[in-house]
Amino acid sequence: MTTGDLAALKPAAVVDCRGSACPGPLMEAKKAIGKVKVGEVLEVLSNDPGTKDDIPLWAKKVGHECLGSIPGDGYDRIFITRKK
Repeated sequence: MTTGDLAALKPAAVVDCRGSACPGPLMEAKKAIGKVKVGEVLEVLSNDPGTKDDIPLWAKKVGHECLGSIPGDGYDRIFITRKK
């Protein structure tokens, strides 16, 4: 997806992990994905640099789809679609 496509997404839930260090953002994403319906999007906000690598790897491993990330103001916005 393009940056514009991601910016236009309306996530079903947003988990704000700014200020949390690894593995905090990944743990919060794991908890939050269960609260969105299959096919819906979860947005993770994180300023931990490892999160941009960790979330896509985790999503692929467990069968979800990481749509990508876009920069916020000092943090990243990462989008995951729940697939199962």
